[in-house]
Amino acid sequence: MITQCKLFDNLSNLDNTKLMPITKSAKKALRQNHTKRLFNLRRIKTMKELIKQSKKLIKSDKKEEALKILPETYKAIDKATKRSIIKKNTGSRKKSRLTKAISKI
Repeated sequence: MITQCKLFDNLSNLDNTKLMPITKSAKKALRQNHTKRLFNLRRIKTMKELIKQSKKLIKSDKKEEALKILPETYKAIDKATKRSIIKKNTGSRKKSRLTKAISKI
């Protein structure tokens, strides 16, 4: 799993934004927006890393190892789909293509 990234360290740097909110509710919305963005970035990054790992294993003809990583990859794709980070059909397509590629080995 991913522990930290430079993108996630800037949670306290909300003062550097160009348009600062004035009202209390707008300030809270900005904070929420920032944290949600970080969660989404983390989720995208884990999904992409797992897909890259599985593609690498497929290229090197390591079917057993690719099959071991497949449930984790499915989980990451499903979580991204659930949170509307990627669309439903995109998630289905990614899973389908991975499974198809693994079965060809």
